[in-house]
Amino acid sequence: MEKNDLDLIAQWEDRDPELKRYLEEHREFERVLDELNKRPYLTAQETMERKRLQKLKLAGRDKIEQILAKYRGKEKVQ
Repeated sequence: MEKNDLDLIAQWEDRDPELKRYLEEHREFERVLDELNKRPYLTAQETMERKRLQKLKLAGRDKIEQILAKYRGKEKVQ
């Protein structure tokens, strides 16, 4: 993420419950994916779960970007 995005997140995370929820989910998906990626071999079930988590993480990232875009627009107006 860019520094500007990280600044926006720091500014709004505690004030926007939706943003906070998506960030927490994103971090949890990242943690689980990191654990799965450390394994030398994944079962078929684990592979499917990994793909599912990647899709959820990406969808959450899109929502985070939408929320940040809203705040970027507010910055330009002020």
